[in-house]
Amino acid sequence: MSKKILVVDDKAELRTLLKSYLVQEGFEVGTAGDGREALFVARQEKPDLIVLDLMMPEMGGYDFMRAYRREQGSSGGQETPIIILTARLDENDKVLGLELGADDYVTKPFSLRELTARIRAVLRRLEKQGVEQDILRAGEIELERSGRTVLVQGKFVDLTPSEFDLLATLMAAPGRVFSRLELLERLQGTAYEGYERTIDVHVRNLRTKVESDPSNPHYIETVYGAGYRFTAKQ
Repeated sequence: MSKKILVVDDKAELRTLLKSYLVQEGFEVGTAGDGREALFVARQEKPDLIVLDLMMPEMGGYDFMRAYRREQGSSGGQETPIIILTARLDENDKVLGLELGADDYVTKPFSLRELTARIRAVLRRLEKQGVEQDILRAGEIELERSGRTVLVQGKFVDLTPSEFDLLATLMAAPGRVFSRLELLERLQGTAYEGYERTIDVHVRNLRTKVESDPSNPHYIETVYGAGYRFTAKQ
């Protein structure tokens, strides 16, 4: 079954171009011209992934993410991965998008092939099951790969797809130090130079959700000059 992609951009010609290209690549594609329309379409169509422009009238990308993530959190369902399209080069804009729950970002102008590769990488990691241990436990954290669920102190925690995969990667190899580029490759399927700092944002977001004191992490440690490792301190 083909995956559903929702393309959200206020420029009709770009929506048409992306829809035509992604349909040729085997996807089912819906479109929306702003955040309000995107909320309506997403509720009805339940896309597997959203490609989202930031700068739009009526409701921009940031406001859409706030509203959509809030809805998904209240419903208890798995969060839909979001890839941001942005013409801005300011790192703070990209960081804010990641903090609001985006999984990746692509800067305009972009290659259609690169965007498609990013989409496939995100979807691939969501489907990846393999022979990996299904349930990982450490301290008060329990992670189930097949159901893509995480419990902390017995309570379900809502994680974005990137946050889930980051936590699963670290928990599966406790004590091992992963560089930012290694983690980025695990999350995206490839490592793009200059993007590795996005891992810091995902780690910061993850700590706020699984650590009792994010400023003094018990599980996800920073190894200065090297990267991150998972440890359950006794």
